Amino acid sequence: MASNDSFDCSGSIATRAPLVFADEKRLGRLFDGLALFATVFAFAVIVLGAWVRLSDAGLGCPDWPGCYGHLDVPAEPHEVARANQAFPERPVEIHKAWKEMIHRYFAGTLGLLILSLAVLAFRLRRRPGQPVILPFVALGVVVLQALLGMWTVTIRLNPTIVMLHLIGGFTTLSLLWWIALSRPSGRLPRLTAKVGGRLRGLALVALLLVIGQIMLGGWTSANYAALHCPDFPTCQGQWWPPMDFREAFVPWRGTETNFEGGVLDNDARVAIHVTHRLGALTVAIFLLVLFGLLHRQRQSARLRRFAWVLLAAVILQITLGISNVVFGLPLAVAVAHNGGGALLLLVLVTLNHLLHFRHPVRA
Repeated sequence: MASNDSFDCSGSIATRAPLVFADEKRLGRLFDGLALFATVFAFAVIVLGAWVRLSDAGLGCPDWPGCYGHLDVPAEPHEVARANQAFPERPVEIHKAWKEMIHRYFAGTLGLLILSLAVLAFRLRRRPGQPVILPFVALGVVVLQALLGMWTVTIRLNPTIVMLHLIGGFTTLSLLWWIALSRPSGRLPRLTAKVGGRLRGLALVALLLVIGQIMLGGWTSANYAALHCPDFPTCQGQWWPPMDFREAFVPWRGTETNFEGGVLDNDARVAIHVTHRLGALTVAIFLLVLFGLLHRQRQSARLRRFAWVLLAAVILQITLGISNVVFGLPLAVAVAHNGGGALLLLVLVTLNHLLHFRHPVRA
């Protein structure tokens, strides 16, 4: 009777190559699908984190990783009484605690997805073009993210920790999207060297500028400075109001202070807000120039189409930023502004991948 197995010299059963190849194809499809799903999930975690932070629920659970010593939120009267006794400075607010715990559940699930991605990458390491190193880098970043999440709570919303936690989330998203773009079944068609060489430097600068602007946005949010310029385009009725830049950008203020609500005075927060506005103006001008250059690429219809995607992302983010000021930071608009920043970052990651990633080498 025919068999799909053969014996090697050690007496163990050796599976024939066609079966190994079929298993690799199955795992490859799983990796490719998981990379895309993890990217979408990471975007959801970022938006959810923004919702928690902007609804003042960042300390909804004063301990970590549980909530008042529970894996969920204490709800029974005796549980709430015990929690209030253990944390008298932070009485239970069930609606805020649930927001924080839902975010933690999602973040934990994302960590498991990335762990699965790394395991699959290792198993597929011999597949041509398989990203191997980056999934493990993403796993390391998500472990660091867990530590930053813990410190965000235990150091009570220290602005530097909050900003680094935000950047860690965007870094995780970018890595997952790069992995998704680099998977063998998802690579974009290559550009010619002549087309790509003209724009690589500008695309990289644009990406770095957007990352810097996201950091400024995180610093603005972490210091509760978003509402300290309630008018637009002026700030408190002036083009250049009194500002304290020295105090505005002190990187570390210790671990003993409770930073909820912010600790800076008006002039320092205005300086942060105005810097964020100036950064947004600089980035917008640079991206509009980049749009024009992309749109003029007659040798690549793909780049011309992509230029409109970039323009749409820029316009969306500018509109949301101005709306935050004009309408007094409504929660939905503020959360959407965070999501818009993530989308703009993904657009520039895609552009850089398109221009820089030219050979099927392992990442």
